[in-house]
Amino acid sequence: MPNPFDDELEDDGVDAGGEITVVLTDAALRLDKALAAAVPEGAALSRSRLMKMIEAGDVWRGGAPITDAKARVQAGDVITLRLAAPENLDTLPEDIPLTIIYEDKELIVIDKPAGMVVHPAPGSPSGTLVNALLHHCGDTLAGIGGARRPGIVHRIDKDTTGLLVVAKTDRAHHALSEQFADHSVTRRYLAVVHGAPSAYDPRIRGLRGVTFEGAGILKIATQLARHKHDRQRQAVVWDSGRHAVTRTRVVEELGPSAALIECWLETGRTHQIRVHMSYAGHGLLGDQTYGGSRKFSPKIYAVAAELANTFPRQALHAASLGFDHPKTGKRMEFTSDLPADLAALIEALRAGAAGERPTA
Repeated sequence: MPNPFDDELEDDGVDAGGEITVVLTDAALRLDKALAAAVPEGAALSRSRLMKMIEAGDVWRGGAPITDAKARVQAGDVITLRLAAPENLDTLPEDIPLTIIYEDKELIVIDKPAGMVVHPAPGSPSGTLVNALLHHCGDTLAGIGGARRPGIVHRIDKDTTGLLVVAKTDRAHHALSEQFADHSVTRRYLAVVHGAPSAYDPRIRGLRGVTFEGAGILKIATQLARHKHDRQRQAVVWDSGRHAVTRTRVVEELGPSAALIECWLETGRTHQIRVHMSYAGHGLLGDQTYGGSRKFSPKIYAVAAELANTFPRQALHAASLGFDHPKTGKRMEFTSDLPADLAALIEALRAGAAGERPTA
């Protein structure tokens, strides 16, 4: 259920501009390190934001700005931080309906529909999640890095559905980014794939970077980089790129040609699940980029074959998300039910493989 502005979170009162005065407590430190230690948590100023303020001349001592982050400071020095009001971006707010799972002064959790791009880009300048959040949050966005914008700390593809957390303050953006970097955020996805990954398949066991762990868990560990010939795609590589690890298990076999699987990420690279499952030989249904050209036989799946063969998007849903609240430290866990189109696909495959008509 939406939770509009949780009253348990006190208002820090420093996000709309003004000044903060701090007294340094550590001796003989560089300015940037001393500020990071002395600025109160309630100011919600990340280290990178403090660095930008130093460079911009917004950090003062003794009536003059200090623009050198390495300047030596002493315990007892009085430092004034001049906070400009957050700047508005060129991106326009748009009144786009959102499914809000949770919201407070620090962050918002969204259940994203298929077809929505997360962030504006040359091919999608409007109609994005950011446009919708600018309208929904309005002046409650405290400013990320000095700009009044939502803090996007992770993304899911346009046609992938499910859960996203977005920061509303600098503090939340910094804290959530750190959690994604140290892999303490938990993310689990549900997907429908061609075939069913099996530890008894010699082909899959022979793939480089593929291993099986206990209880039938498939682990795929590779490097990922842009495809050499198609810059819109990602590809498995070994001598460059970024490390990527996906684990998956079969939840249910949907006849001889499909399976519902659960995936969880150790890393979060672009198109990671889609690329890894394709590499393993079990591409996602509906994935026009990585899914391959396999078709379902009407002789096996009856009426379900047409639905499966024409499913208009990759069959992937971000079903659960867990992280520590950036202010309270409380562990937060959220889940999202399968969207109607994916639930109908699974039901059709389940019934079609048995020669039945789906119930819905």
